[in-house]
Amino acid sequence: MTQALLQVENVSVSFRGTKALQDVSFSCKSGEITGLIGPNGAGKTTMFNVISGLLKPSSGRVVFDGVDLTRAKPARRAKQGISRTFQRLELFTSLSVRDNLRVAGEIHNATRRSNRVDIAAETERVMGLLELADVADREVTELPTGRARVVEVARALMTKPKLVLLDEPASGQSEEETERFAELLKHLVATDGLSVCLVEHDVPLVMGLCDTIHVLNFGALLASGTPAEIRSNNDVADAYLGAPEETI
Repeated sequence: MTQALLQVENVSVSFRGTKALQDVSFSCKSGEITGLIGPNGAGKTTMFNVISGLLKPSSGRVVFDGVDLTRAKPARRAKQGISRTFQRLELFTSLSVRDNLRVAGEIHNATRRSNRVDIAAETERVMGLLELADVADREVTELPTGRARVVEVARALMTKPKLVLLDEPASGQSEEETERFAELLKHLVATDGLSVCLVEHDVPLVMGLCDTIHVLNFGALLASGTPAEIRSNNDVADAYLGAPEETI
C-alpha cells in the first residue's frame, strides 16, 4: 500500500475572524500526482502557503515524511524535501535558463551539509529531463509563458525535492504545451522519484493527470477521490465542475 508522504491534519486558517480554511484534512501519497481543486477563493493557495511554511495555521498539523513541520520555517521544509512554484512566475528574469537552474543549485548547496548536488551536472540532467536544452542559453524573459513555467519546475527540481507543489502550472500554456507538460510530469513521477501536488483550474488536465483529487469549497474539504469519483460527485458538480457533460 502506498504510504502518505504528506499529511494535512485538521488545518484551519483565519484572517481577522474570517476562516480561509476550516478543519481540512487530506494526504498526498508518495510516487503519485495529487490534485487540489475548487472555485476561486476556496483556499487552495492558502493551503499551499501552510504546507510550504509561508503561513502558520490557526490549528491543525502538517506532517511530512513522518516529521511534524507545523511550526517549521520554509527553509527547514525545503531541507526536508518540499519545493513549490507560484501562480505568478518567480524566475530570475535577467538570467538564462541554465543560470536560473545553477543559482537554485547553489542556494541548495549553501544551506546543506549533506545531499549536495554537482551543480553543473545536475543542471544539464534536469534541462535534458524537461527538454530545455534547446533554450538553455536564452534569457527566461524571451520564453513564452508555458515554457517559462517548465523552467520554474526545473528550478524546483534542483533542490532535490521529494514533493513539488505546483500552483496553477498550466496557466498561460497553449493546449499543446499543456499536453506536453502533463507528459513531462508523468515522466518525472515515474522515473525521478518525485511526488507532485498541484492546484489547477484546467479540469481536463487534472482529470487526466492526477491519481487522487481533493476538492475545496469555501475553505472546507468537499470531497476526495479518484478522478472518476470526483467527476461523478453531485456535490462537486454543483459547487465547481458543473454538469457532467461539461467536464468530460
